[in-house]
Amino acid sequence: MSSSECSSGDDLVFYEEIFPFEGPPRIASGNRDIVITDTTLRDGQQGWREFTVEEGLRIYRVLAELGSAIESTELFLYTPKDRKLVSAIKSLELSNPRPIGWIRASLSDLKLLQEAGLKETVILASISDYHIHFKFGLSREQAFEKYLSVVEEALKLGISVRCSLEDFTRASPSRNIFPFVSKLMKLSERYRSQIRIKLADTLGLGLPFPDIPPPRGIPAVIRLLTDGMGVPGGSIEFHGHNDLGLVVANHLAAWIYGARASNCTLMGIGERTGNCPLEVMLIHYVGIKGHDGTANLKAIREAAQLFRSLGLKIPEFQPLVGENAFRTKAGIHIDGLMKNPKIYLPFDPISVLGIPYGVAITPHSGRSAIALWVSSHLDGGKIDAKHVLALKEDPRLEALYNELMKLFDEKRSLNDDELMRIAVKYFPELDRRNLNGRNDDNREDLII
Repeated sequence: MSSSECSSGDDLVFYEEIFPFEGPPRIASGNRDIVITDTTLRDGQQGWREFTVEEGLRIYRVLAELGSAIESTELFLYTPKDRKLVSAIKSLELSNPRPIGWIRASLSDLKLLQEAGLKETVILASISDYHIHFKFGLSREQAFEKYLSVVEEALKLGISVRCSLEDFTRASPSRNIFPFVSKLMKLSERYRSQIRIKLADTLGLGLPFPDIPPPRGIPAVIRLLTDGMGVPGGSIEFHGHNDLGLVVANHLAAWIYGARASNCTLMGIGERTGNCPLEVMLIHYVGIKGHDGTANLKAIREAAQLFRSLGLKIPEFQPLVGENAFRTKAGIHIDGLMKNPKIYLPFDPISVLGIPYGVAITPHSGRSAIALWVSSHLDGGKIDAKHVLALKEDPRLEALYNELMKLFDEKRSLNDDELMRIAVKYFPELDRRNLNGRNDDNREDLII
């Protein structure tokens, strides 16, 4: 039996070192030098809606609450509102995340960065021929010269640079990526300032599998940079999109194969189908590094509440923060939860996220499901099998069951607020536990 095979009895294997119920599942990665960087206030805003200065500050404060694992946050500089937000964030003087700029490869944009007083920036360097030829109408050499001139000027001014290789998953390694990165490395040596290479999978075309060659293979491109060109893994950042549904897998692959930084947005907001959800990568960050005090997972709930208050309709099936993330409707799952929550939960969401788990009541729910629903609300979101069994014998539960079934015959569904208002008629103690002091986020208090 391997060291990770924790057993109870002679034949039972639970892999408890890999799946600790009180924490996120562990990932055995050789690369533990990892951080998360944020682009909610840049790419996220660009793809969803503009934020006011006050909204931007609220988002920044939530990012800070998530912990020092969030190293930096990117900010636009183009409008007076953008610049006012930068100034307001700087005035908070929080240690993390560090505010940095995001500019195009132009001297006028660089001037905006100087005026904002930021000492670090992303500089856009579209790297595929699709962009160089069709968007700019330039040759590769002309495009590289344009990018490098702005990078060098920034380095002269003492500004730390992250060069974003836009659309790298459609760029030739030998004709585009390698020649340009080689020139960046020479500038790094000349100015003794390490330039970070930001790999931007602009259309979500990357694949996370090590046997897929460049340009689509994320592990292969990272290994070509680190092993083939000597780029330090600590200087590589990955920024993915979710067009083909692989954004989290690609971000994990980038970390596992040597990249340090994972560039994400809260709730995955962003262009088209969105960016990589920061909250999901924070779970995996702890899965790789363990609980080292740099990540506050319970602030994920606060982040979801904030975005709901801003008008974001979070899909019910969204991992971690959707209404159904830790709620089941299936009878067999309900039976499993009553026997042992570990059967149908990847981790304890109460301990890890401060979010309760449980069941949704539907026309097909039996008395056990309704008893579990009531018990969970009375017991602070936890499941007490003995309490559930006792409730099944309570005549009030039978009365509640009958009323719910009658209402389900009359209408297709009941929302959680309606269910709670009906249940408190039979169990007044629910009113004291759940209706007094409820916050504005219906999902968080009424999930079960």
